[in-house]
Amino acid sequence: MIPMNVTVIGAGLAGCECAWQLAQRGVSVVLTEMKPHKMSPAHHSSGFAELVCSNSLRSDQLENAVGLLKEELRRCGSLVLRCADETRVEAGGALAVDREGFSAAVTQAVRSHPGITVAEEEAVSIPQGEVVVASGPLTSDALSRAIAGLFPAHSYLNFFDAAAPIVTFDSVDMDHAWFASRYDKGTADYINCALSEEEYLAFWKELCGAQEAEVHGFEDKNVFEGCMPVEVMARRGVQTLAFGPLKPKGLPDPKTGREPYAVVQLRRDNAQGTLYNLVGFQTHLKWGEQKRVFSMIPALKNAEYVRYGVMHRNTYLDSPRLLDRYYRVRGQERITFAGQITGVEGYVESTASGFLAGVEMARRLTGREPLDFPRETAIGALAHYVSNESVADFQPMNINFGIMPPLDHKVKGKRNKNAELSQRSLALIDGLRERL
Repeated sequence: MIPMNVTVIGAGLAGCECAWQLAQRGVSVVLTEMKPHKMSPAHHSSGFAELVCSNSLRSDQLENAVGLLKEELRRCGSLVLRCADETRVEAGGALAVDREGFSAAVTQAVRSHPGITVAEEEAVSIPQGEVVVASGPLTSDALSRAIAGLFPAHSYLNFFDAAAPIVTFDSVDMDHAWFASRYDKGTADYINCALSEEEYLAFWKELCGAQEAEVHGFEDKNVFEGCMPVEVMARRGVQTLAFGPLKPKGLPDPKTGREPYAVVQLRRDNAQGTLYNLVGFQTHLKWGEQKRVFSMIPALKNAEYVRYGVMHRNTYLDSPRLLDRYYRVRGQERITFAGQITGVEGYVESTASGFLAGVEMARRLTGREPLDFPRETAIGALAHYVSNESVADFQPMNINFGIMPPLDHKVKGKRNKNAELSQRSLALIDGLRERL
């Protein structure tokens, strides 16, 4: 091991990935995690890499940017992607995982690595020496104050994030539901709960008028679009849900052979298939209201909830003004940030930032030149976007093909174009792998 400790703060997806990549390259790591002694409002377990919002890492198709990002990470030796693939549950064209099994796999790998020492304590300041802050969007108050002190001329930004409820399979009334994936794509992994027009309109009305839990500083406009509470989405119009998360296209009811007016989908949350989460039902309704309103969905009339939806404030940096393409603090390069606190949005994106931060810090500490991931790769495009000073109104960003350079030739059809962008990227990744 290199006789230098790097402190990594936070054992979420980014922190675990970063610590692993550093340790794999011979750098000694002290991974500091405040759980289980102190828990954030959104966390429930003592395990590392806890998935809060959903158990889905989204599309696994290369025609989708997040599918490309996952494949890049796989080829580069990502711990998180390895554990995700080992604990996946069927979810059509998406990569979804057994939430507890995934966390356990990451935790075991990190704790057993000889180059990683876990310190179960709250970080209340930025330590001396090399440090990676991967404390997440729910950074504790004490550490938040310390981070704010690094940037006296700047302020934190924040938005609100919500998680969906989880119900037991045994409590779902399958007389009003069936297993299928949309357009029969992949295996029949989703439970589909039908609503007639009358049932949908009644549900929509009650949802719009339901009582919300008080969340300090919450305003509808401050909600990240990718985790929009279902009640906030409903208020946009009576048909918004029917054309959004409740759209019935490609899901004919086997009893009638026709598509219902609306469909609520449930996705498996664990390998055993005993728990299912309500897809697109992130919410900050009061718990009693969740049970009352969601029980209006016929298949969920007697549903047993093992977790109600919750909402919390997520905090992130104004990264284009503060961080470089390696997620390091400009002018204070010993300090690196990783994960959602940088403004990357999503599990896979958070993992990618931790991966790049760990790889590049290890190279710097071992006296090697940076291994620059070009903008033509998803890993590189995300890092360039986060550090791009021309981005004036910075908002959390999922990976997308729009932040990658276009092809130098015309391609007919969006899927074909995206497939070529992915092929270009993976060729570059394969060329970099030998140097990793």
